[in-house]
Amino acid sequence: MCRVMAYLGTPVLLDDLLYKPDNSLVRQTYAPQMLHMLNLAGFGMAAWDPASHRPGEPFVYKVTDLPIFDGNLKSLSEKLRASCVLAHVRGVPYTDRAHVERANIHPFRFPGFRMCLAHNGDLAEFGRMKFELLRYLAPEIARQIAGTTDSEWIYALLMSQMDDPTADLDLKEILPAVERTLDILRGVRRKLGIATSSSVNLFLCDGNDLVATRFTFDFGCYGEKVHEANLNYLSLWFTIGRHYGLRDGEWKMEGRHAGADSVIVASEPLTQDTSTWIEVPEYSLLYVTTERGRRRVETLPLNV
Repeated sequence: MCRVMAYLGTPVLLDDLLYKPDNSLVRQTYAPQMLHMLNLAGFGMAAWDPASHRPGEPFVYKVTDLPIFDGNLKSLSEKLRASCVLAHVRGVPYTDRAHVERANIHPFRFPGFRMCLAHNGDLAEFGRMKFELLRYLAPEIARQIAGTTDSEWIYALLMSQMDDPTADLDLKEILPAVERTLDILRGVRRKLGIATSSSVNLFLCDGNDLVATRFTFDFGCYGEKVHEANLNYLSLWFTIGRHYGLRDGEWKMEGRHAGADSVIVASEPLTQDTSTWIEVPEYSLLYVTTERGRRRVETLPLNV
């Protein structure tokens, strides 16, 4: 099962997010602290640099290699400072049926769209679901699906709920679209009689907004089968403050929530010191709003 990290705030060196912390996202590829599976099927990220040419367009990097051995990624991370990042290390079942290819690397972003999506989870029996899902996808969006993952289909389904998926979407459009997407997935599962727990931790970024869900279909309900990756409810954490970096030999976020300008949301804390990290409640949606240059984190229950 994958690990994901999203950042929104004061421009930060990518190296300080991806490599340097004691539980960095790159380290979670081979030594995750809150997951019993490794993440060996590739790395991808979208990063927005406000000082770059066309700052509204993210720098996108995707490879099927392990990031720990990727000298190009390390070199870029030591040079690029980003105000928003969505990064993902992909985990797949240990089987020869898994498809490890660039088209399946997160985050997903179709041409002309602003919103990116990364997914931590797995839709059980997805092969049966996708043909039922086609009726809910806008044809022009469905034609852009290039890979084989359930995650890209979730992205296409979510974007199909938007009046204009190429627009600069705000939270008033994003939040109900997420709930409609989960409701459609639940309806298809019910129609097909799929009764295995399925995690749908979603991360959405467009350079200005950050939204994440902590959600599992029917975890713990009577009659459900528990997928091996859901033996523990998939984790999701965030930290918010004014200064993120190395302080007194420890990586941490400092500063109070009031006046905060930076937020990290991740599958698990990036630092050994977790005292500044807050666990996102189960069956909830987290979103980051920006008011007068300051960030505020709010969570809502998912009504699905």
